[in-house]
Amino acid sequence: MRVFARVARLRSFARAAHDLNLSRASVSESVAALERHLGARLLMRTTRRVSCTEEGSEYLQRCERILAEVESAESQARGGRSRPQGKLRVDVPIAFGQHLLLPALPDFTARYPDVELELRFNDRIVDLVADRVDVAVRVGVIQHSNFVVRRIATTRRYIVGSRAYLNAHGVPQRPEDLRRHKLLGVLSGATGRVMEWRFRGASVRNLKYAVVFSQAEAQLEAAIAGVGLAQTLDLLANVNIARGRVTTVLNDYAGDGPPISVVHTEAAHRSAKVRVFADYAAALLERWRAAHPVPQPTSS
Repeated sequence: MRVFARVARLRSFARAAHDLNLSRASVSESVAALERHLGARLLMRTTRRVSCTEEGSEYLQRCERILAEVESAESQARGGRSRPQGKLRVDVPIAFGQHLLLPALPDFTARYPDVELELRFNDRIVDLVADRVDVAVRVGVIQHSNFVVRRIATTRRYIVGSRAYLNAHGVPQRPEDLRRHKLLGVLSGATGRVMEWRFRGASVRNLKYAVVFSQAEAQLEAAIAGVGLAQTLDLLANVNIARGRVTTVLNDYAGDGPPISVVHTEAAHRSAKVRVFADYAAALLERWRAAHPVPQPTSS
């Protein structure tokens, strides 16, 4: 079942064999033996791709739940339910990892010395099961109903620019004024498209972007350098605002940003190491919010 689930998720016998440290022949025989045992075809194989049959898709969902329960049972038997221990695979957004998690790692590892962290920093939405991630921090609305989702913070969207840029190009007074400015866009990690700017109490469509970046950190650094204006989340902006590297504009139109959540499978919820990380991530964001209050609207 483990071999089948890995092949199905990776859609490749070769990749599954590498991931499981097995030979490709062993992986192929394991899947074939499972199909013979069930009397059903689980995978469609072509020279270019591997995909699940209808029976295979249904079997995969049940397999993953069963395998997660097995892992949870083994962890509990070893004491993992009551005491945080063992390898913990964590996937977090780059900004959260760099600005919040990395500075807190000495404290976390001192509190939980038996937890072996495997940290992955990226803004791509990964498949928790296929990539063997125990717990992830996600920015945005979670669509997957099979996961446990714990919302731990909210965000705000702000438009920021350097003082040098604003002195040279003027300060916009309303969202429509942005059409006369150099705007810096950022690509969505989920869709690959430029994320449209959003405003509270106003709707401005089809804004033109002078430069588009693949990472929000690069977008903000460009704004700091005076390239143009950027709409970014307070998680990135507030430290730079406090240091005077950028200033906010159009605060009256600053709206709510996406939520920040901790996500894991139902079976992982029983694991002590997952629970303590989820609690720690929530506390990190709470302390950060208290230390970096949001800019207030300029109007009454």
